[in-house]
Amino acid sequence: MLAAMSWLDLSAVLWFAFSWIAYAVIADKTRLRTRSVAYVMDEFRVHWMMAMLQRELRIIDTSIVGNILHGVAFFASTSILLVGGLIAALAAGDQAIAVLSDLPFSAATSRSSWEIKVLLLVGIFVHAFFKLAWAFRLFVNCSVLIGAAPLPPAPATVVEQYAGCAGYALSLASEHYNAGLRAFFFALAAIWWLLNPIAFLVATSVVLLVLYRREFHSRTLKTIKTGLEISASAAGPK
Repeated sequence: MLAAMSWLDLSAVLWFAFSWIAYAVIADKTRLRTRSVAYVMDEFRVHWMMAMLQRELRIIDTSIVGNILHGVAFFASTSILLVGGLIAALAAGDQAIAVLSDLPFSAATSRSSWEIKVLLLVGIFVHAFFKLAWAFRLFVNCSVLIGAAPLPPAPATVVEQYAGCAGYALSLASEHYNAGLRAFFFALAAIWWLLNPIAFLVATSVVLLVLYRREFHSRTLKTIKTGLEISASAAGPK
């Protein structure tokens, strides 16, 4: 397999793997996470659960989780369909190579190289499916937590502890959902490898920059931070 790849192909794959892993670590595991959209939304989920515990009717809360489940199910089913389509593309390698060779800036592609590129995409979407399927199950568990939440009036300590527990469960589900969506973004970069490794390198860098900007420096982040401050001030001191 390595013999079918040039040094430029190997460099592009290594940059792709490094970019994905490094971004995932920075966005999910380091202190920089506290400056991200995901972190602010984690805080909002706790506020949501605090508000939920003060309502006797939780229809709105279960409806929100149900809407989220529809999105998770859509991407999970899409990833499986894409895996099936890519496996079918392996059998039509000769025709696909002929089509690619007619495109401008396309590099010469052997059958072995084509199979490696398609298998990389298969691996990405299999990873996405596992993340999204687990996120689906976690969101189902969260709906059970909402259904089992103590009814008002409940002691303040119970409300605070339960809201923290339910909010954390929602954040775990969202973390896996975000990881599945991230796989889709990086799959868009990997598609360009079918054209040539330089396009793959450039596309990976563009995806990395787009994800970083949207997560850490977007107008959305500024807006929801403001909303979190307003929500915290309205809740008053604990």
